[in-house]
Amino acid sequence: MSETAQPSRFGFGLALAALILAADQTSKQWVLAGVRLPDIGQIYITPFFDLTFVKNYGISFGLLKAGSEFERWLLVGLSGTIATIFLLWMRQAPRLLSATALGLVVGGAVGNMIDRTRFGYVVDFLDFSGIWRPHFFNYVFNVADAAITIGAVLLIIDFMLHGEEPRPKTADK
Repeated sequence: MSETAQPSRFGFGLALAALILAADQTSKQWVLAGVRLPDIGQIYITPFFDLTFVKNYGISFGLLKAGSEFERWLLVGLSGTIATIFLLWMRQAPRLLSATALGLVVGGAVGNMIDRTRFGYVVDFLDFSGIWRPHFFNYVFNVADAAITIGAVLLIIDFMLHGEEPRPKTADK
């Protein structure tokens, strides 16, 4: 198959970001309106997995909590800036692995940005802490958080496998 016949890495990354965004927002809508998790609080599923409703006012793992409206909108702006930078980076993605990683991060960042804009917090509900309770992993997260984390790990793997791309030499040196 020729190079031009293959789907573009950017197009793939965009499609993946859209898929992540749709999965994230659909799952949050289901949790909020379908099973009404905010009213219930927690649904026991297995000894290691529950659905637990958490309003996350911070970023990943509850860091940098927004305690005011200014901080809330600062986090919205930060999420938008990160998504834009990664989207621009995705346009130049040298490999499918890079585009995949960036698509995951962009989709997740936009999903959480939508929550913060709509509600003032991010809707978290996936609770796998039961198996590690009470000391190791007490975090509740969502589809967007998982995509961002997997994307970040894939970016690290991509960098470890390929390093920085060589830059073209300029004639004036």
